Amino acid sequence: MKAVTKITFLDENGEKFFGEGPCRLLHGVEETGSLRAAANAMGMAYTKALRILKNAENALGFPLTERSTGGKNGGGSTLTPQGKEWLGRYEAYRDACVAANRRLYLEFFPEPEREP
Repeated sequence: MKAVTKITFLDENGEKFFGEGPCRLLHGVEETGSLRAAANAMGMAYTKALRILKNAENALGFPLTERSTGGKNGGGSTLTPQGKEWLGRYEAYRDACVAANRRLYLEFFPEPEREP
């Protein structure tokens, strides 16, 4: 048996705008330099990935990524400084919640002693 901690942020209307999916998407953008490539790696349509980002950006009030359209050198996406900060803070908060949940779980459901 285990308890699972999932951190999801909701906007003022109670709509989800950030969680593990968008977090993975932003890491994919960071790794590939492309929203399209990040979406493809997750098995997600580019339009869905763009909608997820725009929804999060609207709720947060700042851009998470900077996107440039194609051309001679092609387009791409990078995280904005605010996007990097948000991602780091989200992950630190998520990790702290997971650790706290583990401590509380063991307090309320101690693991039985195992026989040698």
